[in-house]
Amino acid sequence: MKWMNVLWGMGCCMLAACTPSKTDRQEGLEEALAYCDRQVHRTLADLRTGDSIDYTMQPKNILAGERHWNCRKAAKEEWTGGFWPGVLWYDYEATGNDTIRQEAERFTESLEFFSRIPAYDHDLGFLIFCSYGNGYRLTGNPDYKRVVLAVADSLATLYNPRVGTLLSWPRNVEMLGGHNTIMDNMINLEMLFWAARNGGDRRLYDIAVSHADKTMENQFREDYSSYHVAVYDPQTGDCIRRCTHQGFSDDSMWARGQAWAIYGFTMVYRETRNPKYLEFVQKVADVYLQRLPADKIPYWDFQAPDIPDAPRDASAACVVASALLELASYCDPEKAQSYRQSAVDMLMSLQTAAYRSGDAASSFLLHSTGHWPNGSEIDASIIYADYYYLEALLRWKRVATGLQCEASLH
Repeated sequence: MKWMNVLWGMGCCMLAACTPSKTDRQEGLEEALAYCDRQVHRTLADLRTGDSIDYTMQPKNILAGERHWNCRKAAKEEWTGGFWPGVLWYDYEATGNDTIRQEAERFTESLEFFSRIPAYDHDLGFLIFCSYGNGYRLTGNPDYKRVVLAVADSLATLYNPRVGTLLSWPRNVEMLGGHNTIMDNMINLEMLFWAARNGGDRRLYDIAVSHADKTMENQFREDYSSYHVAVYDPQTGDCIRRCTHQGFSDDSMWARGQAWAIYGFTMVYRETRNPKYLEFVQKVADVYLQRLPADKIPYWDFQAPDIPDAPRDASAACVVASALLELASYCDPEKAQSYRQSAVDMLMSLQTAAYRSGDAASSFLLHSTGHWPNGSEIDASIIYADYYYLEALLRWKRVATGLQCEASLH
């Protein structure tokens, strides 16, 4: 497309200077959705062995220099298993292709066992709402609803009423020194809100609100940058420690953690319509936006010591772009325009050759960072980046066609 060729020729550093017309941007959006569909078909071909696919093996990452997905069997402590089925559901939504729908169903249904086992950590929302949640939204299959409701009840067993939050990592209670709650957990509240509205216990709504309030109270600094982890005394409920697990330091702003916060509190406002969340999330978004580099794709941590040579995190950009497109629908016109433009700038940057996988791999995007302190998934393609990228494109399409973002997903 014309404006994409301009960007490729000038480089990402010139992104802010490019002002494509509405027609060019619409063409770019449609091309990006078509690109994702092509990469989905490439992945399905790669996953096929002979005439069959092992639907229990879910794409997780493509490490730097590799061409094909590393897959993991859906199991406890393998938190990314719901994103590939979610990608398929989004591609089906974009294309209407029944073959993709059938593949989405098969990968989704391999996760059903989570509805029959006790909760092991907070990631059940990522696993089930991205897969079964999207599947139910698009098909109305009552079995999918049953699974989501069962898993929501399971997730709620991690709630400690003395603390007021869900326990994120039961396995890390001793290591971290108490009841731990991580910023990522904000995303899993969406499944609780949904379940409370769709036949589940009203208590699920109250748990989600309590968790959001405690996170807002204890996991942000005065400048609205976030801590990754808050640790609580499980008996008194007191917050006894604030730290990071995946960021550079306890005092730094980990890019994806801030992204989870922007996305999560936007969703909490949608579900509650309490204006305190709308006011708060704009401040959380603004500190992120103010610190971005020129191409709008963050370094993995905003205080990484080797900036500008530090790895980027495209996954954080995808999460934020999707969140901003929804957040804009709730704000005053001036703020809304600013957030939409920021989201589109991010998506335009991600559509350049600098970030696309293209022919090099069957993923959508390059240059995400999973767990830098652990040396894991550095400068890689990661499945949740692709999931939120396609979600953001679908939300952008709704904006471009005059529909409200808030109704587009889940």
